[in-house]
Amino acid sequence: MAAASPPPLLLRLLTLALALAGATAGKISGPRTPISRDIYHSSDSLLREIKALVARHSDKLSMDTIRTSNKGYSVELFVVTFNHLKENMDNGSKVHILLSFGQHGRELITSEVALHLLYILTEKPKIAGVDLSSFEKLLENLVIKVVPMENMNGRKRVEEGELCDRRNGRGVDLNRNWSVDWGMKEKDYDPYEENPGIAPFSEPEAQIMRELSRSFKPHIWVNVHSGMEALFMPYDHKNTTPNGASAHLMRSVLENLNRRHFQDSCLVGSGGGSVGYLAHGTTTDYMYDIAKVPMPFTFEIYGDEKASTDDCFKMFNPVDKKTFDRVINKWCMAFLILFEEGLRNLRDAQIVSQVTLENWVPIGGDIVERNVERKSSRDTRKLEGLDLGMQELRTYFRLFLLSTFLLMFMFCTRISKNRNRDSGNLFDP
Repeated sequence: MAAASPPPLLLRLLTLALALAGATAGKISGPRTPISRDIYHSSDSLLREIKALVARHSDKLSMDTIRTSNKGYSVELFVVTFNHLKENMDNGSKVHILLSFGQHGRELITSEVALHLLYILTEKPKIAGVDLSSFEKLLENLVIKVVPMENMNGRKRVEEGELCDRRNGRGVDLNRNWSVDWGMKEKDYDPYEENPGIAPFSEPEAQIMRELSRSFKPHIWVNVHSGMEALFMPYDHKNTTPNGASAHLMRSVLENLNRRHFQDSCLVGSGGGSVGYLAHGTTTDYMYDIAKVPMPFTFEIYGDEKASTDDCFKMFNPVDKKTFDRVINKWCMAFLILFEEGLRNLRDAQIVSQVTLENWVPIGGDIVERNVERKSSRDTRKLEGLDLGMQELRTYFRLFLLSTFLLMFMFCTRISKNRNRDSGNLFDP
């Protein structure tokens, strides 16, 4: 007698259980490398060290602390300014450089490069035994603003154990929150990793960085990331580079840097054409298309291709002291060469222009506070909070009033002409 077959419902349950077991087995990840606390600073200790450095070198460094709050989400952002001769007025001849590190929380190595670069600019003018005194004259021609940890809240989540998290404190990818091609999604779009936010500039971090770019008007912008080694120029959201003289200028700087320092080992080109995927709403594309920065770049400074995709700390950061030091030294020197190449090319192209350095006001939070930590007599000042878009609304209102006045003027003029014509007709023979 043949054995009875299992009921259909039981068969379906067994099939589902086997499928779930297989899926779970496929997702079992290997060991995850923890943060190398012996060689990496915590966000708090890194900040303390930067503050101490600023205090020791108040003749060259100053630091702004910007705190904003938006719908219950609070952000703190630090901007360190290097000006080799602070007593000299910037008459427009200096090149303005804006560097952002740590936009993605899991990329700790980028903020370490920021710290060491500040040391090199002030009290440790050597890299791996190489004397950098020849760069002193170069630095007199630059004003450099460094944002060591753009995504402080996201960084703290990583330090608490979320080693794969690149987003900010409320789950938004800050490098997808800018307005150029915002919200577009590719077929491989990952809503967890690439959440662009509810609108362009919905995040306070992006709002502050936008206002900083508007007020400082950089000639060179670098967004520093890790995950591979590359020197990128726009665009990220399409598989092409810009046309014309500006594109030639950017490519020339990157190719010279790659040849001089990396022996042509770095990937050079557009982010969208080189990485293998398109990214929409990125900072660098905004800096080029909207802010009109002559040289906006994205640098990828490290990546472990052999690391498991689940082992995020190892994938994005060196885990041993020898590799850590090599990456730090290599990319600090790369920035110095970038400064040299950028200055020469900008002056050859006669791009350096007048800009305003002081009194910039970040817009977009419910509360905006600016603390200027300097050794001079300037006191801490509180800035009035401004609603997002208030300046734009005022502009539109003025235009509306102007257009209304013009329409009324035209209407009254037309009526006056008609009345004069009618009066003339009464006395015609």
